Amino acid sequence: MTEKHEILNREDIKNLFRTDIGHIDDKSIRFLFKHIEHLRGLIQFLSGELTEHLDFSHAKRGMRSYIDTTLRDSISDIVFTVPFRNASNGDEVTIYILIEHQSTVDRMMGLRLHSYMCQIWKDQLEEQRKTKVPVSQQRLSPILPIVFYTGDRRWEIPVTLNAVMDVPELMTRFVPTFETLFLAVKDTDTDEFLEQNHPFGWLMSVTQQVSTDEKPIDDTLMEALTRLDTLSPEESLLHAHALIYLSHLVVSKRPQAEREHLIEHILIHNRDTEVENIIMTGAEALVQQGKAEGLEQGRIDEKRTDVLKVVRHKFADFSDVVLNEISGIDDLVHLDELFDQILAAESFDDIDFSKNGK
Repeated sequence: MTEKHEILNREDIKNLFRTDIGHIDDKSIRFLFKHIEHLRGLIQFLSGELTEHLDFSHAKRGMRSYIDTTLRDSISDIVFTVPFRNASNGDEVTIYILIEHQSTVDRMMGLRLHSYMCQIWKDQLEEQRKTKVPVSQQRLSPILPIVFYTGDRRWEIPVTLNAVMDVPELMTRFVPTFETLFLAVKDTDTDEFLEQNHPFGWLMSVTQQVSTDEKPIDDTLMEALTRLDTLSPEESLLHAHALIYLSHLVVSKRPQAEREHLIEHILIHNRDTEVENIIMTGAEALVQQGKAEGLEQGRIDEKRTDVLKVVRHKFADFSDVVLNEISGIDDLVHLDELFDQILAAESFDDIDFSKNGK
């Protein structure tokens, strides 16, 4: 598979624009890092001195996630291995990006990171055992941990083990310590992203503002698009990938009334007919999904109204508690079952408001 087909994989992009699969922010960031140049941009933004020592042209993206399945609605991860340019630094570094997209701050992030890093090292050893590397030659690769935080709340808790321990000073030297690179997208000054003068920063300037309904994002989007136009013809894949990323942000995050003209802004800067088709197909798919979801919601609202009518007809003295209980039900099957129960009931004691109640 060519680099273009890998990055602009139609099935992956189709899933990117689907609202019924995955978390929007998670899918967006994972798609962003499909192009390795944005990995370089992230490292450059957070710790510029490291980029000159790493050979991103030979970076490889791992397939495994180290996140517990119970946490994957709020956090996810991406693992890269990147060789050093100079062999004297070692063979390679593992870059572990933990994507945190929930609004609440995870106080135990330092502990989670430590746990995930240990799992990565265990995998490294297991791989060496499988390939029969002699025990005396087995080595662990260094890990560069990064927290990529897209939530709205300010993150003020250090990503360390000490931060969640009541540890006396005489014991601090026994607590494992490691440094973590941290990017709080929403809390970073937009000018810092733009001053980086890298596509990663340009896209982040839009990412941090796209969820803010208080003001239009036309100016921010146009600034990013204008800067993307400075990319050379040799960087056409990077340009195409960026336009798809921005299109997904717009159609999934901005109010319906703004989407059409924002997509038009993006397409004005497009250089590739295939990319235009991808963007238009993705945007239309979201429109159709929205219509389907609207029809479903309409059926739910109608059935809820029917349930309330039959309650009022049969029981004149029902309380606000009952009203709130029914108003909070958004499941059509549940409402159907409740409707049948109320028709057959002689008193409120005969009604089970729990799902599947009979």
